[in-house]
Amino acid sequence: MTPPPARRPTRAAWLRRLLMVAAAVVITVVVVRLAGPVDWSAVGSALGHLDAWHVPDLLALLVVRQVLNALPLALFIPGVSPWRATQNDLGAILMSMIAPPPSDVALRTAMFASWGVPVAKGLAGTVMNTLTFYIVRFAAPLAGFVLLAVATRPPGLRWFELVSIAVAAGITVGILLVLRSEPLARRTGVAAARLVRRLGRDVAEHDWAEACARFRTDVESHFERGFPCSLLAYAAMLAVDLTMLVLALRFVGVGADAVSLLDVAIAYLFAYPFTLFPFSGLGVVDALVLAAVVEAGGLEVEAATLAALAVWRTFTVLGPVLMGLAAVAHWRRGSRSSG
Repeated sequence: MTPPPARRPTRAAWLRRLLMVAAAVVITVVVVRLAGPVDWSAVGSALGHLDAWHVPDLLALLVVRQVLNALPLALFIPGVSPWRATQNDLGAILMSMIAPPPSDVALRTAMFASWGVPVAKGLAGTVMNTLTFYIVRFAAPLAGFVLLAVATRPPGLRWFELVSIAVAAGITVGILLVLRSEPLARRTGVAAARLVRRLGRDVAEHDWAEACARFRTDVESHFERGFPCSLLAYAAMLAVDLTMLVLALRFVGVGADAVSLLDVAIAYLFAYPFTLFPFSGLGVVDALVLAAVVEAGGLEVEAATLAALAVWRTFTVLGPVLMGLAAVAHWRRGSRSSG
């Protein structure tokens, strides 16, 4: 649906990333200051509650999380198994951490080519994978509103996250319009190009129309089954991610009597759209979850919650990067052998 972006200077890509990181730091500092001063010695004491058997539990959940995160690639791209999809996704995660876009897409494309997957099919499946993830990411607060209704709690400032849900709905409508018919796909591409031009980018309407038509052709046959299954896969991934966060809290001493599963789920779902920031929203998401958990459990759980967030982020941010190193190394060995 989205044509390959025009090549931009590497300096501009790095500048955008630095601006995103700066914004994340500002938000984090503001939220943490609202939460109050931190007793770092108490954070260290909370980390002391961790036992050796906690590590394999979290590692097992991390593996399931990453397989679910990559599964849509296997659903949208013929010839890509769940194993290869996971390998491809982990490699892309690694590249996105160390270099700005489109480094991750370049690695994905190289992997597809080495497996004999047509590049156009691979890129179309990658776009659908990304769009589906964005739908789930921005729709996460919808589940949060449902939980608030179940708990009969007022949303407060969380009404702002209706914007996030509207973004998810807009992406969904855009996909359906493109896939409805080829003429409509071309018109959607022209309309998107005109919108981008108003934002200051010099793009060709014809190229975007062709890209949307080609995207429709590449994903149409797998959309009916792949799209709903991908939504379910990403929803399950969020559930596993939330489970890891809850376990991290319990492992460092934040019991269910202090902060319930419902409290943690609400905090997580409303913070999840902010994983849009670099490094999965590192700092921003954590600060928002911290503020919500402290609001639910009181200041006495603040230090332990920080410890739990450190554990959770070590596994969910650093873990996939290390797995990505192993995945790329395995792929390179396999490529050399077949070559």
